[in-house]
Amino acid sequence: MHMKITAMSRPLRRRSTLLATVLLASGLPVATAVPAGAVQLAPVRFTLPMPTGRQRVGTTSLHLVDTSRPDPWVPDRPVRELMIQLWYPAAAIHGYPPAPWLTPAAARAYEQANGLPVFTWPITAARLDAPVRRHGGRRPVVLYSHGLGGHRGDATALVQDLASHGYVVVTIDHIHDAGVVELPDGHVETGAIPDLAEDNEIELTSRAVRARVADTRFVLDQLAAINHGENPDHEHRSLPCGLRGALDLDRVGMFGHSDGGTTTAHAMHTDFRITTGINLAGTLWTPEAAAGSHRPLLQFGKQDLDPLQATTWAAFRTNHHGPTLQLHLAGSTHASFEDFAVLVRQAAPQLGLTPDQITEVVGTIGGQRAVGVVPAYVDAYFDRYLRHDNSHLLDGPSARYPEIRFVL
Repeated sequence: MHMKITAMSRPLRRRSTLLATVLLASGLPVATAVPAGAVQLAPVRFTLPMPTGRQRVGTTSLHLVDTSRPDPWVPDRPVRELMIQLWYPAAAIHGYPPAPWLTPAAARAYEQANGLPVFTWPITAARLDAPVRRHGGRRPVVLYSHGLGGHRGDATALVQDLASHGYVVVTIDHIHDAGVVELPDGHVETGAIPDLAEDNEIELTSRAVRARVADTRFVLDQLAAINHGENPDHEHRSLPCGLRGALDLDRVGMFGHSDGGTTTAHAMHTDFRITTGINLAGTLWTPEAAAGSHRPLLQFGKQDLDPLQATTWAAFRTNHHGPTLQLHLAGSTHASFEDFAVLVRQAAPQLGLTPDQITEVVGTIGGQRAVGVVPAYVDAYFDRYLRHDNSHLLDGPSARYPEIRFVL
């Protein structure tokens, strides 16, 4: 089935710039989020839910440079740069510092770009450069692609939960598609994709997805090099002890939110190294994404799909020849699948957001509940197809998670 995507009347609010999205959706002007002269509340340390698995978590970041292609958004950059972050079961955590959700330079750039006050962003459950736990053999690998304008930390609660259950998760910053990315020399790259409008949304988004798929192929190549003992980090910074040979690249999954979900479906169509995928609330913008594959892909959506999104998901169901499942999260919105489902409520006092404004953005399910339900089904899906471990959670409705609606 060939599907041609055409523009439809809808609000263009797909940029995943965390709290800036909250302000836009609630009608508050981003540049004046905190009025002059307003009482400044003492910053509260934002927190994320702790991982539910038994494994302690380590993390490390790498700066990758693909010399075979230019940057897709900045014409005078002759090479494509990426930042990736590996999250993995750790053998030990004592003496290794906790990893921040955003680096300090990226956090300040993020706040400045979005007219936000200085926040005290979360500290993750992972420890920087902790040694890799090798007990249990090689680990299945899962890639993560963020939404348009987001960053690799947007789904940290979900990512570190997967790592605590024994996965190696690789989060990708698609530089200049991402909102803010700090490079090892300390400078911060910001988004360079032109603003979306009705007459360019499809063309720009399709172009972005294709660039992201090329990023994904390159990252998989570099993971193979790491597994063989090479160090592809551009600055040749030391890699964590035990990383060599720890990756099972015959068991590779991928997931992403919004345009990251589109990237997942497209990449699965073109790269057979990715054996399992999950699309979190993404419209399938490209023909390749909607064409499906012969491998399992979970479509995990908000309570009510947008019209165009529903059309692309229906096309996928027709085209796809592998196992598939479609779930909807009752009471949710597009934002319920990321960390800011919980962070927005914590930021509300400083931003002056009302309960109704919070609900408008993250839905009636509540952030804490959303970030409890979503990982359970993401874990179960990857467990079924990457580990052949069936918990039966995916067999049908569960009294434990009544918010999940099975569509297919």
